[in-house]
Amino acid sequence: MTPKEQLSAFIKQEGLQKGFHAGMDYMLKHAELRSNPELLVENAKSVIVFLYNYYPSEMIDEGSPYLISAYAYGQDYHEVIREKLNILISKLKEQIPEISIRGFVDSAPVLERAWATRAGLGWIGKNSMLISKRNGSYFFISELITNLELEYDRPMGGNYCGDCSRCIDACPTSAITDLKTVDANKCISYLTIENKAEIPEVFKGKYEKWIFGCDICQQVCPWNKYSIPHMEPAFEPPPALMEMIKDDWEHMDNEQYKNLFKKSAVKRAKFAGLKRNIEFLSGED
Repeated sequence: MTPKEQLSAFIKQEGLQKGFHAGMDYMLKHAELRSNPELLVENAKSVIVFLYNYYPSEMIDEGSPYLISAYAYGQDYHEVIREKLNILISKLKEQIPEISIRGFVDSAPVLERAWATRAGLGWIGKNSMLISKRNGSYFFISELITNLELEYDRPMGGNYCGDCSRCIDACPTSAITDLKTVDANKCISYLTIENKAEIPEVFKGKYEKWIFGCDICQQVCPWNKYSIPHMEPAFEPPPALMEMIKDDWEHMDNEQYKNLFKKSAVKRAKFAGLKRNIEFLSGED
């Protein structure tokens, strides 16, 4: 499949034409950049894809009044992985001075999951996530795009979700469609993070305990029985986060928020967004 064909399939798969991207209009932009790596790195010949595990050794207790997605337990993955890519890039430039190369961590118009499937790292599951036979789905995806022409891996081929519909059945807001994509208008992760407006009242009673992101579709996925705890110190949660009680969350002020999530991806929602999410849930009591 050519990059342009890949882009077309990706757009169809993601349901962008159906408005499933909700308020994330950036997904409609930079189509040419998404389909042509040469516009990101001159004379690009190869995309090297990395998966970085973030499966925690300990989840926030289910008895906790509020939950956040496991990917945000520790430090912001953008910063952690970008630093590692920069070290690798520096070493490559020392060995190959003429190399042209850039690193990407979920921060540029790069089709991360599509490139990962072409690299043979997994397939797109019914919950729209990249799933690996070996590691499940608790990992971050990053890339190096370079002008080096390397020996390419082959796509895995096939779809290993079969007739399983656990993620579809478990989603409390029915956000997972039959297109192997997610309707962000209904997705708890979108509504608690990217969404800047008030949360629609129609979702009252359906949020369970999630105030930042949601892991339900991963928690029920049979392939995640192969997930093993990560070994990245930066992804370890601060003890204070694991010990939060209902009163701590509901009476958190901006200063406490900054201290607790100083280097966390939770900053994406900002203090006002997190408080909105907590109030939405606390209002159900």
